[in-house]
Amino acid sequence: MNSSSNLSVPSSSACSAEAMVDDYDAFRSALREAKHIVVLAGAGLSAASGISTFRGSGGLWRTFDAMKLATPEAFEDNPSRVWQFYHYRREIARAAMPNAAHKAIALLCASPDELAKVAPSVQTFRLVTQNVDNLSTRALPPSAPASAYPIEMHGNVFRVKCTECDFVELNFDSPICPGLAGTEALLKNDAPEPKIELKDLPKCPKCDALLRPGVVWFSEEIEHLEEIDELMEEQCDLILVVGTSSTVYPAATFADIVEDNGGKVAVFNIEATSADKNANFKFIGPCEETLPKALGVEDRGR
Repeated sequence: MNSSSNLSVPSSSACSAEAMVDDYDAFRSALREAKHIVVLAGAGLSAASGISTFRGSGGLWRTFDAMKLATPEAFEDNPSRVWQFYHYRREIARAAMPNAAHKAIALLCASPDELAKVAPSVQTFRLVTQNVDNLSTRALPPSAPASAYPIEMHGNVFRVKCTECDFVELNFDSPICPGLAGTEALLKNDAPEPKIELKDLPKCPKCDALLRPGVVWFSEEIEHLEEIDELMEEQCDLILVVGTSSTVYPAATFADIVEDNGGKVAVFNIEATSADKNANFKFIGPCEETLPKALGVEDRGR
């Protein structure tokens, strides 16, 4: 499987001839039979929380050129600009709250009793997220087991890594350094971009080198790919594709793998996407509405 995060596949709005559209009863029947369920989440999961998607109408990438902001080369060339962008994203994520779809997933990840009510045959239920906003983790209760936490294949916007040594940590400071204070308002209002000196950007507390955002940039390897491969290729018999167009590798291949292994695919998206070609079940609409209803937990969210 290709581990690069910047390869796209041709888009298509055609769905499988066998897909059941908005058939909640048939989907719940599949839930009851499934033994290994994986939720694959994309940016659409967090749209209702106010986190703009990278693609589609109103996407962040329409405002900022991702190829200039989300590459190692961009960071090396202009760390001030890249850090301002990620500081902006940190502040947006910090102000956001998990929505009903986050909470529905978190409920089933964290509570074996609740999971057994909707999927009595299940042995594993895992969330693999392409999102970096930390909202899926925030939706979990403090007592959640380690297995309930999402597998973050693209990292976390609140994590930082040293560019020189092995220092890594979650950092929720606002701002992460004084030099970035207030720059989120400048970016939001399309004001002229300030140039922040290197000495005023986030520094490693261990070696004093420059810190970088702990996210996966284009051309970098996906995180936890071996664990994800095992889930998809050896275990998953039902995959829920939530809020993602499935146009970026390797996530674009996951539904194919599950289908090829005889598993079922359920797609939850605001509109038809290329992910639909694999779908046995398709639910079009806001996933914060369709997902809790399909899982039968709309009356049990926190």
